[in-house]
Amino acid sequence: MTGNRDAPAQNASAHGGSGGTVPQRDTWGASATDSDATAPNRRHSGRAGPPRLLITRPAEDTESMADAVRDRGFEPVLAPLFDLHWRTGPPPSLSGVQGLLFTSANGVRAFVHACAGTASGTGAGLPLSLPAYAVGAATARVARAAGFHNVLSADGDVTALAALVGAHCRPEDGPLLHCAGSVTAGDLAGSLTRRGLAVERAVLYEARPALHLPQAAASALTSGALAGVLLFSPRTAAQFVDLCARAGLIACCAPLIAGCLSAAVAERAAYTADGQPFPWRELLVAEQPTQEALLATLERRFGPGPDGF
Repeated sequence: MTGNRDAPAQNASAHGGSGGTVPQRDTWGASATDSDATAPNRRHSGRAGPPRLLITRPAEDTESMADAVRDRGFEPVLAPLFDLHWRTGPPPSLSGVQGLLFTSANGVRAFVHACAGTASGTGAGLPLSLPAYAVGAATARVARAAGFHNVLSADGDVTALAALVGAHCRPEDGPLLHCAGSVTAGDLAGSLTRRGLAVERAVLYEARPALHLPQAAASALTSGALAGVLLFSPRTAAQFVDLCARAGLIACCAPLIAGCLSAAVAERAAYTADGQPFPWRELLVAEQPTQEALLATLERRFGPGPDGF
C-alpha cells in the first residue's frame, strides 16, 4: 500500500511481509499474536464449534475447497461471488503448440469443455500428451484428473509459472497456449515474451460477478457466525467489499479475518470502491500464494487446541 493509505496497514500483513500480522485485540479477549495457541477450542463471536470460513470461490471449486477447509478444522460456508460460463465455439487451434498454460483450475475445466464438449469429459479429443504447466497444486490436480500425462506445477503465482515455463521451454519449439478466462491477473504473456517465448491466449470462459451478496454470506455476516473470509484474487476481494457495501453489511465485517492469497489481494480488500478503509479485524496474507499456504496461515492464526483450535 502506498501514499497516504496507511491507516488500514496496522492490520494488513501485506504491509509487514507475507504471513505476518501486527498484534490486534481479538474477540476472544487476547492479542492476535499472544502465545496462547493451546487454549481449549477457541470460539468466534461467542459461538461454539470450529471457526467458520466463508468460501467465495465459484461453485465449480467449492467442493474441493470445502474439503480442504474441513481438513484444517474449519467449517466452510459456501458463497460463490462469480458464476462461470463456458464459451461456445470450436476448440482452440493447437497447431505447432508446444505446451498448455493453466493459471486456474477453471482454465483446465474450460479447455476440457472446449475439446471434449463437457466440463467433466473423459478426455476424448484432449491433447493429453502435451505438457501442461499449472500455476499451483490445485490447478495441477485438476489437470491430472482430466488425464494430462505431463503436468508441472509452479506451486506459486504467475511469476513462478513464468519461471517454470522459461526453464522447460525453448522458443524454437513453438508457441504456448494460455487457456484463460476473459479476465486474468498478472502478465504471464509479457513475462514469457521477455524470455523469447511466444504465447497465444484462448479465452474459454467468463466469470460473471454476482449482482447481490449470496444469501448464505449475508445470513452468516448478520448472525455473527463467521470467523473469516477466504479471498483468492484481487477481483474477488473487490467484489466482496462492493457487495457488502451495497448490502449495508460493512460493519458486520469488523470482527472478521480476511485470509488473502497475496499482498495484491489484501490491497484490494483494504478499501471500498470510494477509497474508504474497510474495517477488517485483520488482513492476513499467505506466506506463499497457494491454497495450502493460505489455509496453513489461517490454521496457525487460530491456533491448535484439543478440538483443533
